[in-house]
Parts: sequence; C-alpha cells; structure tokens
Amino acid sequence: MAETGTTLNGQHQSTHAPGAPLGVAAPPPIATAPPVAGPATAPPSAAPGSVLPSVLIATRHGESTANVEFQLAEATGALSVPISCRDADIPLSLHGRQQAQALGRWWAGLPSADRPRSVWCSPYVRTAETARIALAQAAGLGAVPVSLPVRYDERLRDRELGVLEMLPKAAIEAKHPEEAARRRKMGELYYRPPGGESWADVALRVRSLLRDLCAEEAGRPVLLVAHDCTVLMLRYALDRLTEAQLTALEPVRNCSTSLWRAEGGRLRPAHWNETGHLAAG
Repeated sequence: MAETGTTLNGQHQSTHAPGAPLGVAAPPPIATAPPVAGPATAPPSAAPGSVLPSVLIATRHGESTANVEFQLAEATGALSVPISCRDADIPLSLHGRQQAQALGRWWAGLPSADRPRSVWCSPYVRTAETARIALAQAAGLGAVPVSLPVRYDERLRDRELGVLEMLPKAAIEAKHPEEAARRRKMGELYYRPPGGESWADVALRVRSLLRDLCAEEAGRPVLLVAHDCTVLMLRYALDRLTEAQLTALEPVRNCSTSLWRAEGGRLRPAHWNETGHLAAG
C-alpha cells in the first residue's frame, strides 16, 4: 500500500520520511498588507497527514552595532570598521533593542491561532537578543508563556564571508579586486568567497532546517529569528524563486516580518518583509 503523505511546496513528502527535499519554481503572489490583530480564528490547515507548521513567521534580527558601522562606512567610503569581535558576538544597537520590543508587541497582537508557541533562532548574539527581548515583551503582555522554548540552531546563522568578513564595499574593491570582479561575474547566488559561503550554500542548510522544523512543529505556529541572507533563502526555497526573482528582491529589513500559512499541503506566502509594526511602535 502506498505511504500516506503530502506535498511540501511542490515536492512529495511522506509522513514516514519527512526529510524529502523542497522544490524550486516560480512563486505565488504575496499580499502586501500584514495580518491584522483580531478575534482568534484558526488558520487554513494543511491536508490530513501533512507535516507542516500551521503558520511560519520569519524575522531578521534588530539593528546591530555592525549594521550601524557598515552604513557609516558605505556613506564615507571607509576601508575598515571598528569591530574586533567575531561576527557571532555582535550585539544589537539601542535602536535594535527597541525594534525587538516592537516585534514582541506585534507578536502579542496576532490572532491566538497565529501566535507562535515555539521559536527557532540563530545562535548569534544579535539574533538571541532579538528573540529574548521580543519574547519578554509578548509574555509581558500576556500573549505567550514566559517559559516559551527557544531552540538555537546553527543552520540559521548568517552567511559566512571568509576573506571578505568585516570588509566594507570600498575595502573589498581595494584589497581584493579579483574577488570583487568574480563576485560581479558569478552573481550573489553562486559566488563563494574564499573560506566563505554562497547564497546557494546557505540555501542548502535552510532546506535541511525546514525538513526538521516541519516534522517537529507540525500543526503549530512557529517563529524563526535569523539574518537577512537566511530569511532570503527561506523565501527562495518556500516560494520557488528563480535566480532573477531572488536577486530582484530588496534586502530583508531589521525586525521585519514574513509569514507563510499551511494551505492545501503547502506553505503559502501571506506577506513579506513588512515593517509597519516598527513605525507604529
């Protein structure tokens, strides 16, 4: 007898083997308006026997101190930034902590059925701080338990840039002109700096994480706290983007929200890269 299973974004996935890979093709349209808080209503469910979270929400960490320094370097053409710690140890700026609080208020305002009851987070300091602050804010408003579990997973870490790590654009052009030229030729999806990762490399670990997440969080709303590249690769995998569609996207904004719902055996996009909750805060 055939196995009971479902289709996870175009790829058959058996309930006995939840590790089937995700497919890639053209994306469905995305609504521009974020979900509006209101009476709790159950979201559309996936087909019986499916292995999918009911709602998947992804956010990038709040503004970090490195974000501030790199913006200044880009504006002035500086060849270095005053950062001596590891990328993994970079904290949030004051503004980033305020953004994380606004994210927590948005979380608390979601309909009850959409409100994440578990969090998967990059182990980097700036993402861990974002998750902690947002969770404390949402719990303080009585929306989620203060003891809500946070799972740290290195597959959600930021893209590793190898020899280009912590170098502003002007410094890459000045110190590694051959790499700058190769990057332009290859394109961001396939360019891998020496000792680093391409976007495609990040996509591989995001797909691996999705297989585990879908198996462990079936039927539950989940929040991912990650980085710009990992959130982009999440959309690339779930919405089946082409290279041209992917590279046409604007950067993922700090503490923005992107949401997918389980419908008809797939995670379908509801909104992307929304930041209205930050302005409201």
